[in-house]
Amino acid sequence: MLIIIVGVVLLLVLGGGGAFFVISKQRAAAAAADEEGGAEPAAHATAAHDAAKTPPVYLPMDNMVVNLADPGGERVAQVGITLEVLDAKAVDTVKAYMPTIRSGILMLLSQRSADDLLSAEGKQKLIDDILVECSRPFGGGEPEPEPVPGKKVRKKAPVQYPVVAVLFSSLIVQ
Repeated sequence: MLIIIVGVVLLLVLGGGGAFFVISKQRAAAAAADEEGGAEPAAHATAAHDAAKTPPVYLPMDNMVVNLADPGGERVAQVGITLEVLDAKAVDTVKAYMPTIRSGILMLLSQRSADDLLSAEGKQKLIDDILVECSRPFGGGEPEPEPVPGKKVRKKAPVQYPVVAVLFSSLIVQ
């Protein structure tokens, strides 16, 4: 009976020591990775992991047809846009501002030329501008104020707006 008790205690001590060893190795590796790459990759990995938990939420917009800013005014574009929103609750918030967002996007599109919309750089610039336009109703899109010399500048926490990405579902230039 004494041999069995000693064996069980020895097994528990060895198992606990092994678990402690494995956990300490993992923590040391994580600390070394943080020191090499800074804390941002770990935070980014956590955000990516959180994003992977829930599927993305999309809000398709009606197709838009707009005259382009080409000389002669005979070129038009038909654009289909889908907005990726933060979560399912954000869909209702964005829908409440959809007329304002749609009008801003139409104004952006009417300022572009066919060459702008046909190049990859022009499309990416348009996506960036539409994303800024979608954040305007929620207080975004305003330029940062110029820092005053001699004053300390506080870093602002990043603001998360309901629209997180802009995707083209169709883009036809005629």
